[in-house]
Amino acid sequence: MKIARVVTGMLSENCYIVSDNNECLVIDPGDNFDLIEKEIGSKKVLKVLITHHHFDHVGALDDIINKYKVDVIDYSYNKSNYEISNFKFDIIRNPGHTSDSISFYFKEDKVMFTGDFLFKESIGRTDLPTGDEQDMYSSIKLIKKYPGDIKIYPGHGDSSTLEYEFKNNYYFNI
Repeated sequence: MKIARVVTGMLSENCYIVSDNNECLVIDPGDNFDLIEKEIGSKKVLKVLITHHHFDHVGALDDIINKYKVDVIDYSYNKSNYEISNFKFDIIRNPGHTSDSISFYFKEDKVMFTGDFLFKESIGRTDLPTGDEQDMYSSIKLIKKYPGDIKIYPGHGDSSTLEYEFKNNYYFNI
């Protein structure tokens, strides 16, 4: 599995193109459709994955849907395990930043896309509409059960590992 990051919009949101062979998933197409389209290239887009529906994560969503005629997987799906072509992943519900916050966990690849739930050395804000501090702490408690060698790809900023966050992220130690 190959992961490409496209930084989009005025809030420098991370859109990810996850590919295998000539197929891909698009995670959080925030803005700048032309940049995302360029990174996709000739790959076949299978689905769009949305970690939450803030504007900076879905700004190019309609463009992606219209051009590639694909479905969206987001918090509204009740299923937790997916297999789409060569991609196998789980949905982890982690409200706190928003009530619809989810992460996508690719267990075989030890990779997790966390949106604005978890950043390197921080977490997402809980003071925006549908955010909730108690939900966030419950989500942090849940994520502590996952192996430390998982690499996280957040909605903004640099990637990290859960082990690094367990040791260095203030919110994991309060």
